[in-house]
Amino acid sequence: QVQLVESGGGLVQAGGSLRLSCAASGIFFSINDMAWYRQAPGKQRVPVAGITSGGNPNYADSVKGRFTISRDNAKNTVYLQMNSLKPEDTAVYYCKALVKGPSLYEYVWGQGTQVTVSS
Repeated sequence: QVQLVESGGGLVQAGGSLRLSCAASGIFFSINDMAWYRQAPGKQRVPVAGITSGGNPNYADSVKGRFTISRDNAKNTVYLQMNSLKPEDTAVYYCKALVKGPSLYEYVWGQGTQVTVSS
């Protein structure tokens, strides 16, 4: 069974920065695409940024130029560097990964980490 564990959330003032990490553990052959989603109170979970196994990133328009996604395949970890944070970035941030197990591919979610940006 594969687990994703996020860390790095917290409280920060507007204009500040945070770096989120998401590490995969368990039994698997490989990790393909990885991504960060967020869910604000009363709203749906939406994608923030994604990255392919080859390192090609993509971003939601709302975070382009402020957030950077990266990954360390040797550590099975994906990162989200968040700069110039705004109050509207406040949400629970979730990591998602497409994992190849012994017999199939499956999407796995982390438990989420809270990011709060004060004005």
